[in-house]
Amino acid sequence: MNDTQILSTFQELAPEPVAHSKAPALVFDACQIGVVLRAVLFVELAVAVAAMFSAATLWDWVMLFSLITGGALPATLAWLLSACVAKRWLARLRPAAQYTAAIGLGAVAGLYGCGLLAASGLLLDVPWVGSACSGALISSILVAALVMRAKGRTPADTAARLAELQSRIRPHFLFNTLNSAIALVRAEPAKAEALLEDLSDLFRHALMDQGTAVTLADEIALARRYLAIEQVRFGERLDVQWALDPEADQAKLPPLLLQPLVENAVRHGVEPSATGAAIRISTQRRGSTVVLKVTNTVPAGQGSEGHGLALRNVQDRLALLHDVQAQFRCGLKDDVYQVRMEFPA
Repeated sequence: MNDTQILSTFQELAPEPVAHSKAPALVFDACQIGVVLRAVLFVELAVAVAAMFSAATLWDWVMLFSLITGGALPATLAWLLSACVAKRWLARLRPAAQYTAAIGLGAVAGLYGCGLLAASGLLLDVPWVGSACSGALISSILVAALVMRAKGRTPADTAARLAELQSRIRPHFLFNTLNSAIALVRAEPAKAEALLEDLSDLFRHALMDQGTAVTLADEIALARRYLAIEQVRFGERLDVQWALDPEADQAKLPPLLLQPLVENAVRHGVEPSATGAAIRISTQRRGSTVVLKVTNTVPAGQGSEGHGLALRNVQDRLALLHDVQAQFRCGLKDDVYQVRMEFPA
């Protein structure tokens, strides 16, 4: 190569500290089904407890709970809808301004719910001030919970990048890759160059900050590079099968989610077996859902169980991004280990 890909990788990463000058990012996201469900449940629980202070009997509590819910539930949904619709506008603001805007929307939503009850004639004394303060208080609690949830992605994503980088620089993998390249330099120089390019691309993805989500197509491209490296090492022992649905390519995933699963399949399926193993990666779009499967045969039988850190990290990061809209299952059956994920298209 005229210009070593590995060196160019670090040159590309050098300017990254200027990322602090980018526009502020959204510190909370209300556009998820799981968020809506939890917000409604929290508000209803708060209303149920508040109604107990003014109810002498169970019937009084039921009536008061129903009355307050008639205003609180529409107000909560109005706040969630407003925060979701204004998502792009809020993302342009500083974090403090985003908090202020969200709490202000909560106060307006509280007034909206109170106005519905007042218009129905169910209230004798309309508590405008109390409704606005309640809306602001509840919205501040919801925003705090959403911010904490969003911050939970940071250590998970960092741990994934560190684990990925560690696996790349692990002597076992790195030395085998370099030895394979050395063996190919004279016989097949083009293949050796492609091998080193794949290696440098894996380093680049492990080191760079890719944000909170990438497309499934990007994850598949990275997995292809990793498997291309391992194909040189294992040859016919590594049988890779792809069954990809182009309509699923734009689905969003946390970065570096697929490659650790593929690496697990190689380490636990191919490496221990003298005859190798078959790895199959498939994607399929089913309506508004994408199903991703990574399976590998285990010809040598199930070996010693690992710590499962990679699988837990993948599961946790998928849940942080897609919440209740994501599903993750894995298990061994009939000498075939499968990881199955579902997430929004």
